[in-house]
Amino acid sequence: MGKNLLRGAVPRAVAALISLTVGVAQAQTAVDQGQLEAVVVTGSRITQSGAGAQPVSIIDRDIIEKTGLQSLGDLLQELTTGGSALNTKFNSSGNFGYPPDGGGIGAGSSEVALRNLDSKRTLVLVDGIRWVNESSASGVSGSADLNTIPLSVVDRIEVLEDGASAVYGSDAIAGVVNVITRKKFDGVEINGYAGEYGKGGRTTEASLTAGGSTDRFSAVFVASYFNQDAISSSKWWQSDVPEPLTGLSAGSSATPQGRYTFCDPRVAVPNYGSCTPDQGNYYNVTLNNGTTTPVWNPANPTSGTYHNWVGSQDRFNFAPYNDLLTPSQRKSLFTNLAYNINDDVELHVKGLFNNRQSANQAAPEPIFVGPYAGTAGIADGISVAANNPYNPFGITLDPATNFGWVTRRPLEVGPRIFNQDVNTYYFNVGLKGVLHFGDGFSWDANYAYADNKADQTFYNGFNIAKIKLALGDVNVCLAVPGCVPLDLFGGQGRQMTQAMINYIKATQLDSSDEKLQLFTANITGSMFHIGERSAGFAVGVEHRKYEAAFNPDPLRQQGESQDSPAFPVAAAYHVNEAYAEFNFPLLASLSTSAAVRYSDYSTFGGDTTGKVGFRWEPIKDLAARGTYSKGFRAPNLGELYGLTQFAPTLVDPCGPNGGAVVTGPPVTALQKACVAQGVPVGFVQANTQITSFTGGNKALNPEKSDSYTLGVQYRARWAENQVTDKLALETNYYHDKITGAIQAADLQALLNACLAAGGTNATLCSAFSRQASGNLNPPKNFLQNFGEIQTGGVDFKLDWVGAATPVGRFTTSVQATYVSSYKAIDGYGNVSQRQVGVEVNNSTIPRIRLNSQIGWGVGDWQASWIVRYIHSVTEACSNAAITGVPGCETSTDFHVLKAIVYNDVQLEWKNALSLSGLRVAVGVNNLFGQNPPICFTCTLNGYDAATYDLPGAFWNARVIYKF
Repeated sequence: MGKNLLRGAVPRAVAALISLTVGVAQAQTAVDQGQLEAVVVTGSRITQSGAGAQPVSIIDRDIIEKTGLQSLGDLLQELTTGGSALNTKFNSSGNFGYPPDGGGIGAGSSEVALRNLDSKRTLVLVDGIRWVNESSASGVSGSADLNTIPLSVVDRIEVLEDGASAVYGSDAIAGVVNVITRKKFDGVEINGYAGEYGKGGRTTEASLTAGGSTDRFSAVFVASYFNQDAISSSKWWQSDVPEPLTGLSAGSSATPQGRYTFCDPRVAVPNYGSCTPDQGNYYNVTLNNGTTTPVWNPANPTSGTYHNWVGSQDRFNFAPYNDLLTPSQRKSLFTNLAYNINDDVELHVKGLFNNRQSANQAAPEPIFVGPYAGTAGIADGISVAANNPYNPFGITLDPATNFGWVTRRPLEVGPRIFNQDVNTYYFNVGLKGVLHFGDGFSWDANYAYADNKADQTFYNGFNIAKIKLALGDVNVCLAVPGCVPLDLFGGQGRQMTQAMINYIKATQLDSSDEKLQLFTANITGSMFHIGERSAGFAVGVEHRKYEAAFNPDPLRQQGESQDSPAFPVAAAYHVNEAYAEFNFPLLASLSTSAAVRYSDYSTFGGDTTGKVGFRWEPIKDLAARGTYSKGFRAPNLGELYGLTQFAPTLVDPCGPNGGAVVTGPPVTALQKACVAQGVPVGFVQANTQITSFTGGNKALNPEKSDSYTLGVQYRARWAENQVTDKLALETNYYHDKITGAIQAADLQALLNACLAAGGTNATLCSAFSRQASGNLNPPKNFLQNFGEIQTGGVDFKLDWVGAATPVGRFTTSVQATYVSSYKAIDGYGNVSQRQVGVEVNNSTIPRIRLNSQIGWGVGDWQASWIVRYIHSVTEACSNAAITGVPGCETSTDFHVLKAIVYNDVQLEWKNALSLSGLRVAVGVNNLFGQNPPICFTCTLNGYDAATYDLPGAFWNARVIYKF
């Protein structure tokens, strides 16, 4: 196509600064503009020479291979500029319900979240074109699953660390990740990879890349296979109990022995009629181990087969049934074809198919029946008939008068299994070329279609409607074909029969589908010159159509699943956009840029965003640059139309763990607030997972953002070819502010604020109500344009390449991010607990993250040593579901999660065994086997899986042969 053709890629010599990314990417500042060809860099659509105003990091394929990683998600989650996001260390299906944003659980997926602003505020592109959002089979997500893009097809990754709505449209508030695929390859390459932790989790990958080219045609074909084995939580001391170091105190109240909470009207007490813990006929008991025939004596219930429930001793250890690392298998096919129609026009076609099969496992599904279950569904209203042949109490347990709950964990059924089958289809066809007038213009036009389909099969779940029938009047049950009375009262000594299991068990199938169609057209070039410098422009249009569907199993829709209920979504919208971008050189040392974009959405109407920037080079080797941008994020289909339930872990301040348990007349302000809400004397929170109704809101408007960056770059050219081959430094300050943020209330913060205000505040307490027992009813917590998020900090980057020496060449690169602030305020004025240096909700924002690399190479040998540092953080003792956390003397104290240093090493041998084209590499990630810091408020596995590595060293080896 000739050298004037817009290539849509950035050669290595072009980058203004290639920062250390994932601890290994080497920073590069711009070389002299006269040495550069005009290209397009992520963050701008203008072809230009030299560096721009925005910070961009680039990770090329050679750097990717040195990380020892084989997943795009794992790679990007080690960015110091990144934040907490889903990955395959999360084993979340079936444990918490569905989150408020309607996106589902995302089981088996991996996401990226720049600047700690959530993955839905980071835009993912492939070759400059939007990637389809994931189908989680549990909702309609607004985030891309990086596991749909095999690492074997990646040529390099460009990361824009700045807002870019004016250039790319919605979702680019926090930044942009642009995955550049392999476009030209001559020959055949076979790649094999294997790695394993000391506790298992073997990972294997194999790929075949083949390609060829002529003067007019080029083709690349990649086939790849990836397999990751599971690691059971039982393999590691920190995750084989619900909370590390504390035994069963944070275990589940649903145990194999059962738990029975009720009032017995046969025992006369004053003021009977209120079945609350302060009544003398209130029982909270469980079976003694080994019991086969329960015997109930209301006059002396603990004299025989029962004892009073003791949470620290009787709770169930669900942890060994979970996964520390979830299994995943991916198969993909990819092709990229290009044909030069003539010297000025190129046709390209790209296609991808990716299949992911993954799984999650949890402890056998617990059965909760009675009002304490707090589901606001069928389970809360279930009665246990007196004539149920297995009911040992001799009375009807009626939720209207005397029933708290019956819980039991039927181990005989087997663990909950969630299998995901996800297919991604992608097709892109486009033209690009040059127009020969003036200085020449480059243009491109693309059509893309992407479809992400997911099915999730849930095994060993229950039909709660059938449980209700089987616990009710025995005569009614026996009149229904297949119904047999259900035994929840025998514990492990008398398990449910197979006939009982067959009647209540139900396999469930959930599915979802997200489609994206788009058309884009762009033209870029030079308008005029000021001296030797060009004034560039780019203009373009884009049309996108989003379609999404979520089809939960009919049992979920009807509320008959013992698991979380969910409701279907089937919706679509489209958007038409036009943008213009300009770059003006004002002086020999100063240039400015500007961009504006208009978007017209079928859901809410039009919106305009803009961006301005500058780059100033007052002296040779030194440059200052900055940007200011206004951005937005349109509500996605899940946020608009999703409806479901979510069960966050909440610590009720009115209970023992909250520090306000009422044992007599209220004394403290908090105790008085609890009494004002109707909390009885002796209240103990029945369950820390409080179900809430949550979901979308059709009246949502787009989020708005204001972002700016200011940075300095320095490259010591005076020292090059003397004491060093390269020395480059860069520092950037960033600040992002989001208003009208789409989110639900932080229920823990809202509950705390409600009680701090006296417990009856009409605004703060409107979401909360309580049962007579004191337990919270399910609050309603729907999405709103709800408050404000602000964050800011400083990035630092260094790249040094030493001069050649007799013993080889040494290199060093560093990237560090210092987060100076993060603050989220909801519409009630509550400040979120999620702040810098605080662990909350399985995620944290470390004050400092640093990645550094030391490299060495001589002849055919190369070695790298990567050091990754994560600063210490704290967690609030008041958020722990247990008491006795080390370092927590009072509920106002904090537990410290220590700083972590990871060391990754790799040794590579090129032309190994004297065979040209053969490369062999061996490495160890987390060489010294650092375990992640203990987290007492994290909900699974005793650590923050979004921030820290799995425990132990990960050994890996790679063999690549190209011919």
